[in-house]
Amino acid sequence: MQESQHRMDFQNLSWVIELMRLRVAIGLVSILGLLFFVAHIKDMHMTGKINTSKGTMTVNFYSVDAPKAVANFVKLAKEGYYDGLAFHRVIPNFMIQGGCPNTREGNSGMPGTGGPGYTIDCELDGDNQYHDRGVLSMAHAGRNTGGSQFFICHSRDNTAHLDGNHTCFGKVIDGDEVIDQIAQGDRITSVVIEDAEVA
Repeated sequence: MQESQHRMDFQNLSWVIELMRLRVAIGLVSILGLLFFVAHIKDMHMTGKINTSKGTMTVNFYSVDAPKAVANFVKLAKEGYYDGLAFHRVIPNFMIQGGCPNTREGNSGMPGTGGPGYTIDCELDGDNQYHDRGVLSMAHAGRNTGGSQFFICHSRDNTAHLDGNHTCFGKVIDGDEVIDQIAQGDRITSVVIEDAEVA
């Protein structure tokens, strides 16, 4: 009986170790793909459409200033990661925030606390690191903890303190009226990345 119990414990432990190895391998593949994309994104001019229940916002990405943030957002968008997620935080004359997987219908996690399972570093030194109306910026829980969550600024009025703390990685160039129409709980229907053009 005791030997049988030890054998079962060993089998359970082996299963846990294999599961951990698989998670590490998946994480490495994701990170390697992202690094490859980052290496090539600086030479590209990219735009995207954030389609929402209130309309579409067209974004011009800052691929030179924030290649890691742009590559990460583009990768997640192409995987359909943002489809169906809600804007979980809306503060008038400040910003609208989305990108948390816990806002997907059926998920039970606390909105605003989820991410893709990895983090990316902040990129704060470029010429476009200035929060103003329509700027797309990485949300995070502290320096170098960004993942999938982002926000779009309503104006410059209450966002100047974010400069040098959050990575600006794009700006709404068409459909900026949608920013003002988004309310908490409104959903992203899809994010479509436009064909990249080599600069």
